[in-house]
Amino acid sequence: MKIRFLLLASLALTLGSVSSAWAFDAGRLMGAGANAAAAITVTDEDLIKAAQAMRALGDRENKVAPGNNPYNQRLAKIMKGMENADGLKLNFKVYLTNDVNANASPDGSIRVYSGLMDLLNDDELFFVLGHEIGHVKDGDVMDAMRVAYIAAGGREAAAAAGGTVTVLSDSILGDILEAVINAQFSQSQESAADVYGYNLLRQYKRNQQAGVTALQKIDQLGLGGSGGLLGLLSSHPNAGDRAKAIADLIAQGK
Repeated sequence: MKIRFLLLASLALTLGSVSSAWAFDAGRLMGAGANAAAAITVTDEDLIKAAQAMRALGDRENKVAPGNNPYNQRLAKIMKGMENADGLKLNFKVYLTNDVNANASPDGSIRVYSGLMDLLNDDELFFVLGHEIGHVKDGDVMDAMRVAYIAAGGREAAAAAGGTVTVLSDSILGDILEAVINAQFSQSQESAADVYGYNLLRQYKRNQQAGVTALQKIDQLGLGGSGGLLGLLSSHPNAGDRAKAIADLIAQGK
């Protein structure tokens, strides 16, 4: 099974630094003028519009499970009532592929790969997607989107098109998409997202132990080690240590 756990990976991402895992190189990044000061000039509204266009491209390029597909039906059942969770407007789709992956973007789009669904039970999947929702709620993916948008030249392209973000070329949107889904977050961001997913398990009265077992399964596959595969499964800290942190919360009744 091809294992690319992008679930939002292990990095130290700031507005002034970009992971080497991104597809475009540092020279192109500098050419686009991607720095913290420039990034701040892009509004959240611009980024959400770009994220929507980016997701539309991703949905065209991947095999999306139709409504009557068992994977889609299972996901809809697991995430029922979560379309407006915690003040966020979310949408969920399944990509039919053996890849083990899930990711989120700042417009509230959550994409799950069927390979991940094969690995996890319902409550474990709920925890993992809760982790992804946490990255949206905490603004982590918005920051990643801002850097990716500037680095790919989205601001300049939008300005050339009269400020219309939605007419960005597929090439630029593809660069942004690849950067966002491979974005790696800091140790504190990953830990906070884990806690967010765990708290959702508690809030919706699901098996809290699922947070532990999900991370243990990831650890057993080697997804939580070095290499920055999948945000949820990053090495900051590794999945085994993260499973222990959730187990400690359960033991403490928190």
